[in-house]
Amino acid sequence: MRKRTSRPSPPLKKLRRTVRQEVLRQAERGRRLRLMFQDEGRFGLLGTPRRCWAPRGTRPVVGARLERKYIYAFSAVSPHDGVMDSLVLPWVNAQTMSLFLAEVSQRHAEEFVLMVMDQAGWHLAGELIVPQNMRLLMLPPYSPELNPAEHLWEAVREDCFANHVFADLDAVESALATGLCQLEADPARTRSMTGFGWITSISLNAT
Repeated sequence: MRKRTSRPSPPLKKLRRTVRQEVLRQAERGRRLRLMFQDEGRFGLLGTPRRCWAPRGTRPVVGARLERKYIYAFSAVSPHDGVMDSLVLPWVNAQTMSLFLAEVSQRHAEEFVLMVMDQAGWHLAGELIVPQNMRLLMLPPYSPELNPAEHLWEAVREDCFANHVFADLDAVESALATGLCQLEADPARTRSMTGFGWITSISLNAT
């Protein structure tokens, strides 16, 4: 006889079930659920030349630095409405991740946040502090295509970093903060980038 083995639930099915359970649980407490997807992006002095316009018959010259110094953007986005929260921090570890989660928690103090993220080491660290109004949900390993927050970095790099040469990390931080603030102020754009149909089709209403 063949031995029956349980097959893991597809990510979408598991996410729908988890969201539904949490929506009902929080409705009993008089709170709305906010579904967010989180990721970190690395930005630094190491330039990446991009395509650009130039007069016909000429080859554009683009400057670049080869120095490997970086800072990190922490962002979380709500695909349903495009709301985005960000911080720029000097490194990634459980301590800085805890700071970011605390910031998101404070910005949405009246809601309960279901935060979906990948399985980076600092996301699973025992010393990570998760706020009371938040629950973490991990994506399957090696599945960046399931995280819509990945699309935020391409927009920031294209808008604020393409073919730029920065004098130091302070200049990088200024450009990064500008790009993140622009995205935070334009929820329609972030929703268009992150509002995958399989996510926005999940109801966040208790009824």
